[in-house]
Amino acid sequence: MKRLPQALACLLLCALLAGTAAVPAAALSDVPEDFWAREDIERCIALRYFYPESAGVFGVGKEMSRSEFVVVLCRALGWKPTSPARAVYEDVEEKEWYAGAVETAYHQGAITSQDGSFRPEDLITRSEAAAMLVRALGYGSIAGLVQDMALPFRDVQANNGYIAMAYGLGLMDGTSVTAFSPGGHVTREQAAAIFMRLHDKLSGTAASSIGIATAAEGLPELGGYEAVGVAAFKLAYNGAPQLSPLLEEEEAAAVRAAVSAAGSKPLLYVAGGTYHLREGDAEKMAEVLFQAVEEGRYEGLFLDISGLTTNTQSDELTATARLLREKLGRRLLYISAEAPSWKGTIFGYGYAALGETADRLILRFTQKADSAGERTVAPLEPLEQIYYALNRLRGVVDADKLTLLLTSAGSQWQGKDSLPLSGEEITALLEERGIRSHYSDRYACAYLARESGGEIWYLNGQSIRERTQLARLFGGGHLCLSDLNSALPDVLEAMP
Repeated sequence: MKRLPQALACLLLCALLAGTAAVPAAALSDVPEDFWAREDIERCIALRYFYPESAGVFGVGKEMSRSEFVVVLCRALGWKPTSPARAVYEDVEEKEWYAGAVETAYHQGAITSQDGSFRPEDLITRSEAAAMLVRALGYGSIAGLVQDMALPFRDVQANNGYIAMAYGLGLMDGTSVTAFSPGGHVTREQAAAIFMRLHDKLSGTAASSIGIATAAEGLPELGGYEAVGVAAFKLAYNGAPQLSPLLEEEEAAAVRAAVSAAGSKPLLYVAGGTYHLREGDAEKMAEVLFQAVEEGRYEGLFLDISGLTTNTQSDELTATARLLREKLGRRLLYISAEAPSWKGTIFGYGYAALGETADRLILRFTQKADSAGERTVAPLEPLEQIYYALNRLRGVVDADKLTLLLTSAGSQWQGKDSLPLSGEEITALLEERGIRSHYSDRYACAYLARESGGEIWYLNGQSIRERTQLARLFGGGHLCLSDLNSALPDVLEAMP
């Protein structure tokens, strides 16, 4: 998967670097002051994605060819056209002005070669534009998986997955409530709107880093983290909700001090499961947790209860969260929930209610293992699962509250069994002979293959950047590491 630039230059800077001032829409005779795409056109010209068709004319209403769209796509994504260009399609001559952009887009995976032709002069359809955008972002595999996903458009019969993703990511709208007009053509002003949406999603969201600390020893540099959960307790139950210590108070205090010294907010992190959440115990649970926050002088609570599957459990967690919100006041409240699953929904979490109550709703993804011949395929937080969850929660939970919980440790698989491996252990294995490192573009996850058999799946820096990009496209971009003490150095460096 090709990673896009993490930030695109601001409009003024781009105009200055271009050596020319941005052309105001008022100077374009075919762009009225109240024109719906006026601002997008003005910004695209400032960013040098587009140029006016002629002096004082933008070309409103002119339908774009496939070659023109590819050229603008390369500019918008910061892809430098190949020079000199080499022929990758039989109908694209190397001397053509768009040949370098076509070759670059081909090698980046934005366009494919099925019959050897590109049809550069054909007008680009809305369906083709959706496919190019999704492929350019690196999500062609996901598009194949979501092609059966329900769409509000009745006129879509082909390229369903690409259209579903272009629509789901907010890059393209329908032409009406029930129509996408896949065979319709893209005008210059429509393309300007599309590319400015992409620009704003990738560069306009302030992503944040969160982490969980499990010990005082081995803590990384914490500067820049919004908050850090201190794993000082876990839930217990003995006739009523209780807390069982995981860290000695002296060590927990040392972690809190390190977090505060870095300018981050220390939160009490408490984990539990279905056994600890009993009907009718919401008030007792909230009080126990609140007292622990008070006594430890934490700046909030990070509550992580996994595996809930019933409406009763959902109601109990929601009631507990609301009581905690009232008790904590302005202090932070983070709640973790199982992410909606690709093959079904976890019914034990009231996503809308929790999203409204908590400062952050942190999504946990369950690792699943499948066999592929002699291999065990068990990626951590695969992109397709993240896309499905974020798409399902779009409009249900404020995107700026959604946060992805990412596994810091690796998973060593032998058959159907797995053991966790720390970043330090993975680093040591990478230096051993007989171990090969690979990267799955589909899952955006790294893995080690050993000659003796068995595989180790883990997230690396590239994995983190890919997940940040996808979350940003949905309007978020917040990540939480499951164990800061076990994270690989390049993972820590890649955190937003």
